[in-house]
Amino acid sequence: MMNKENTQACCAASRNNFGSMKSEPMLQKSEVDSIEKMIELKGGKFLMGTDDKEGFIEDGEGPVREITLNPFYIGEATVTNLQFSEFVKATGYITEAERFGWSFVFIGLLAEKDKEKDFQVAAQTPWWCAFPGAKWNQPEGADSQITERMNHPVVHVSWNDAMSYCQWSHKRLPTEAEWEYAARGGLVQKRFPWGDDLMQDNMHHCNIWQGSFPDYNSMEDGYLATAPAKSFVPNNFGLYNTSGNVWEWCNDWFSADFHKNGLAVNPGGPTGGQAKVMRGGSFLCHRSYCNRYRVAARSKNTPDSSCSNIGFRCAKSK
Repeated sequence: MMNKENTQACCAASRNNFGSMKSEPMLQKSEVDSIEKMIELKGGKFLMGTDDKEGFIEDGEGPVREITLNPFYIGEATVTNLQFSEFVKATGYITEAERFGWSFVFIGLLAEKDKEKDFQVAAQTPWWCAFPGAKWNQPEGADSQITERMNHPVVHVSWNDAMSYCQWSHKRLPTEAEWEYAARGGLVQKRFPWGDDLMQDNMHHCNIWQGSFPDYNSMEDGYLATAPAKSFVPNNFGLYNTSGNVWEWCNDWFSADFHKNGLAVNPGGPTGGQAKVMRGGSFLCHRSYCNRYRVAARSKNTPDSSCSNIGFRCAKSK
């Protein structure tokens, strides 16, 4: 195995320093313009961000600020393998992972025989391997498939891939502010979509890592990798899995300080940057190192990056 430097957070991996590629051209839209499986939200004022002591100052989670949003629609769940397969079937779209010939796979998901293969790993996060052949419909390489995971979130999709799906389906990615408003489900300044305590009523409410990362996952929540897109109890707005399961791409460019002097009405982030915002955390998050499954937590990745734990949900203006 060869090591490559990686400056991303340990809960995601980036194609940065692994080469670059131009994105696919945008596609002709589908003939169906539908808000099926989307939830209408009234918008209005809410408190975005956090000053929680558990937060990451360097990520720009704070300060808490009042934001006003117009009404919008957002997906009740992340886009699934079934939905993405319909897009690919209709358009012949080829994802960036397929064009690169590899995508980042969490090494703990590989079959034992595959762990002996020659692949590159990220130097700072050696649990991420650039695995040949990994793509949306073969998440762990050529010997894997999604037949039993059609209702799971599609993964190994880049921001560019997500944007192409959105254009085809007459939708868009949510802004970071829209995502957080929706994820909070009407609760004010709570740590999670269901309250301040991770365990509530002695029940798990999200798919994250239990045990000792990255060597042992006790799977107390029932899952080693992704869970179905509609798992656990939805929040008060009816959204599923806004904490854990998969990171979700947002439309905004990432900045740790732009919002401190940014717009208070329908903010959309900086006009440019190097990485796009991701929200929600994933099945790999653990409080010991990546406490980013909190509703105010943020992360980032380059628009061409794809991993075992990154997906997306769609939004639409009203």
